[in-house]
Amino acid sequence: MMARIERVVTSGVFSIDGEDFDVENNVWIVGDDEEVVVVDAAHDAQAILAAVGERDVLAVVCTHGHNDHIGAAVEVAEATGSEIALHPADGMFWEQVHPDDVPDIEMAEGGWFDVAGVRLDVLHTPGHSPGAVSLHVPDLEVVFTGDTLFQGGPGATGRSHSDFPTILASIKEKLLVLPNHTRVLTGHGDETTIGAEAPDYDAWVARGH
Repeated sequence: MMARIERVVTSGVFSIDGEDFDVENNVWIVGDDEEVVVVDAAHDAQAILAAVGERDVLAVVCTHGHNDHIGAAVEVAEATGSEIALHPADGMFWEQVHPDDVPDIEMAEGGWFDVAGVRLDVLHTPGHSPGAVSLHVPDLEVVFTGDTLFQGGPGATGRSHSDFPTILASIKEKLLVLPNHTRVLTGHGDETTIGAEAPDYDAWVARGH
């Protein structure tokens, strides 16, 4: 059976720089009837575990360390006996949320995860945060971009440890080189495609923030 993608939408609060924002997050589950990888265990562990069911969770992969993307990671990992993966450059965010736990896997450019016969390739795409990653799954023609690329442009910068020129470079060098038909599955909101976003790149550069 070919791997498939399921989406769970969870609600909670994103906190940064002393401000709180109500948000809805996309939690992505990649796998088949036997095994899965969870991408971004956000807010509600019970909702994620209900969607996983009896399947084996091979890893809980965090696209970056902001609290709204990692809040349920430890609870999901402990309930399923899985490992947590995070890029080490986002360790300072992780420690704010889970000071008594350490991620099991330090992700890096060129790494990958195998699940249900497909491979999730790790692309280091900093800018929204220093350790932000995207996960390209060529066999499923998708890329999970976390908060790096959305329908309509780059993820937010202008807050602690974020940088607009860096996110632009990540998008240009790591994401817009993917095939145009590649589905972009984001950390919040609706999906898009590489081909739908690429024509607007120069406008984002001109915008300057």
